[in-house]
Amino acid sequence: MFTLFSAQNIGKISLMKKIEKELFSYIAVICKNLESTALQIGGTDNHIHILCMLSKKIALMKLVQEIKANSSKWIKTRGKKYENFFWQDGYGAFSVTEENLFVVRNYIRNQRQHHQQIHYKEELMDILEKHKMKYDEKYLWD
Repeated sequence: MFTLFSAQNIGKISLMKKIEKELFSYIAVICKNLESTALQIGGTDNHIHILCMLSKKIALMKLVQEIKANSSKWIKTRGKKYENFFWQDGYGAFSVTEENLFVVRNYIRNQRQHHQQIHYKEELMDILEKHKMKYDEKYLWD
């Protein structure tokens, strides 16, 4: 099983390019320690995507919880600028078929360029509507 999930930064602190490589490496180690190999991690200043092989031994909710808790602590050690950083409570999770791995990896790899064309919130709404998924918008954004 391959899972793509997104976590939004609502601490109003930009995940500047300066720390994102280290952050993504740190998150990859968290995934590995939880037997959920990260295949691609990427994002922009306000959200990240993680494509990983979810272990059969851990619930997705637990994986996300561990990633958010540990990465938040790590980010806060990067300097005074990041001391109030936190992740949004929720997250989005999607299964990805093996046939779509290449497309999804490229999508994640090119987040900064992609979101110059379409805003992340607009894109999520389009995905939900395209796949006729029921949602209540008040639960999507903090």
